[in-house]
Amino acid sequence: MPSLKDVKVKIAGVKKTKQITKAMNMVASAKLRGAQQRIERFRPYAAKFYDMLGDLASKADSTAHPLLEVREEIKTCGIVLATSDRGLCGSFNSNLISTALKLAVQKAAEGKKVKFYCVGKKGRDAARKTDHEVAMALADQMGSFDFQLANRIGLDVINAYLTRELDEVIMVYGEFVSMAKQVPVALPILPIAPKLEEATPVAATNKEYIYEPAVEGLLAELLPRFIKVQLYRGLLDTSASEHAARMAAMDNATRSCDDMIGSLTLLYNKTRQASITRDLMDIVGGAEALKG
Repeated sequence: MPSLKDVKVKIAGVKKTKQITKAMNMVASAKLRGAQQRIERFRPYAAKFYDMLGDLASKADSTAHPLLEVREEIKTCGIVLATSDRGLCGSFNSNLISTALKLAVQKAAEGKKVKFYCVGKKGRDAARKTDHEVAMALADQMGSFDFQLANRIGLDVINAYLTRELDEVIMVYGEFVSMAKQVPVALPILPIAPKLEEATPVAATNKEYIYEPAVEGLLAELLPRFIKVQLYRGLLDTSASEHAARMAAMDNATRSCDDMIGSLTLLYNKTRQASITRDLMDIVGGAEALKG
C-alpha cells in the first residue's frame, strides 16, 4: 500500500491537471463561438454560389473553360488535407488523417500518383511519414486565417490542374455538424463538372438567372473563385470542428480528473485508517506486554 505522502502528491498533481483541462475547455469554448459564427455566416453564401454556378455551367459547353474539363485518364490526384496545428482534441485529427490515408491508398491502388497539400501540423507530419509527395505544407495557419489562405491554396491547385500536374483534387476536412458531431468529409474539388451537373436540374426548376456579359467570360472569373470558396468553407468547418472536439476532450478529461481525485481520496483515507490501526495495535501490544 502506498504511503500517505505519495497519495497526497498524486492528489495534488491531479488537481493541477484538472485546473489546466478546465482552463483549456473554457478557451476552446470561447474560440468555438467565433468559429461557429463564421461558418454559419459563410454557408449560405457558399450554397447560393454553388446553385448559381451550377445554372451557369449548364448553359456552357464543357470546353468553355479548362476547369470544366473531365479528363478521360486520371494519372495524378491531389489531396488537400486540413487538420489542426495542435493536439488535445480527441480523435479529431486521427480521423481526418485516417480518411486521407485511406483515400491515398485507394488512389495508389488504382495506379494514380498522389500528392498531398497539407494545412495544419498534424496532417503535415502524418503525410511526411508516407511515400507520397507533399507538394504543400502550411503550418501554424489554423489558429487565425482569412480568405487569403484559401486563395493561396486555390492558386496552387488550379495552376497544377491547368498545367496537368494534377488531374483531380479532393479536399479532406472535418465538417462541423454540431457540438457533439464532427464528420470527416472527402469533397471533390476538381474537376467540378460532375457536381455541377448534379445540381443543374434542381437549380433549373426553382429559379432562372440572367447573365451579363457572356457566360464564357463569367465562367473564367467565377470558376477559380468557386474553388477557393469551397476550400475556404472546408477550412472554416475544420476550425470550428477542432474547437468543438477540443472542448469535448477537455470536458471528458476534467471529469476523469474528478473521478481520479475521488478514488485517490478514498485510497488516502484507507491508507490513513490502516496507519492509525497499526499504531493502535502497537500501543495495545506494548501495554499488554507491560502487564505480563
